[in-house]
Amino acid sequence: MCETRRKLTTIFSADVQDYTRLMGADEEGTLAMLKRYREAMSRLIGLHGGRVINTWGDGLIAEFPSVVEAVRAAVDVQNELAGMNAARPADGRMLFRIGINLGDVIVEGDDLYGDGVNIAARLQASAAAGGIVISNTVYDQVRNKVAVGFEFLGPLLVKNVADTVPSYAVRIGDGTGEAPSPAAAAHRPRTTPAKSGHQPDAGTRRTLGLLALAAAALIAINILSWGGVFWAAWPLLALALLWAMIWVRRQDRVDKRIAGLTVVGLGIVAIDLMSWQGTFWAVWPLLALAVAGGLLWLTRG
Repeated sequence: MCETRRKLTTIFSADVQDYTRLMGADEEGTLAMLKRYREAMSRLIGLHGGRVINTWGDGLIAEFPSVVEAVRAAVDVQNELAGMNAARPADGRMLFRIGINLGDVIVEGDDLYGDGVNIAARLQASAAAGGIVISNTVYDQVRNKVAVGFEFLGPLLVKNVADTVPSYAVRIGDGTGEAPSPAAAAHRPRTTPAKSGHQPDAGTRRTLGLLALAAAALIAINILSWGGVFWAAWPLLALALLWAMIWVRRQDRVDKRIAGLTVVGLGIVAIDLMSWQGTFWAVWPLLALAVAGGLLWLTRG
C-alpha cells in the first residue's frame, strides 16, 4: 500500500490545442506527431531537472523541484515546438498550452493530487495555443530570473477552490499567445524585463571579473620575475577550468553533467600535453569519462 504524504512542488501541466480537430483530420499522423512532440517535451523537462508524472490522451503532467527551472523548461519547450511546427501548414501544427503552479500537493506513490495540481491544469486550459500561463505563486519566484516578460491576466476561477488565483501569461520573445483583455491590462502591475537565463548575473560577472584579474596578475608576475620558465601556465589552466565550470553551470540547453565531464576531459588533455613525456596517458581517464558520459546520456530524463 502506497504511503500518502504532502509536499510543496512545482506542477507543469500541458495539453494540445484543437487535438480533437487534428485527430479528425488524420488520426495516425496526429498520433505520430504527438509522440515526437511529447518526446521533445520530456527531454527538455528532464534537462531542467523535472520529472514527467503522467501522460494521457494529449495531456502531460510533470513536476519540478525548482520553480525557475520549470518556467525555463516551458519556454524551451514552446521555442523548440515552434521550430518543429515551422515547416508544417498552419492548420496542421500541433500547439501545446502550458500551465505552471507552485503549490502543496498530496503524494501517493508516483502520483500527485490536490489543489496544486488542479490549479496547474486550470492555468493550462486558460493559456493560448503555444502559450504559457503561471500562477501568482510562480510569478513571485521567477519575475526577475527568467528571460521573458509577463502580462497580468487577472483572477482565475478554479473549481472547488474557494479563492481565485491571480494568473500571468508568459511572453516569449515578441509575445506568445493572445493579448490580455483590456480589463486585465488596466490592472496589470508594472513589470521589468527579467534577467536572461543565459546571461551572467551580477554575482557571476563579479566572479568572472576576479578570475580575469587573477589571470592578468599571474602573467604580470611571471613576466616581471622571468627566469626562463612560464610557470604561470599551470595556475592559468586551473583558472580556465574554473571559468568553464561556471559557464556550464549557467547553461540551460545542455546536460550540465555531461558538459562538466567534457570540461574535466579537456583539462586532463591539457595537463598531459603541458607535461608531455612522450606518452599520451590521458587516454585512460578520457575513456572512463566517456563511459560515464555515455551512461548519463542513456539514463537522462
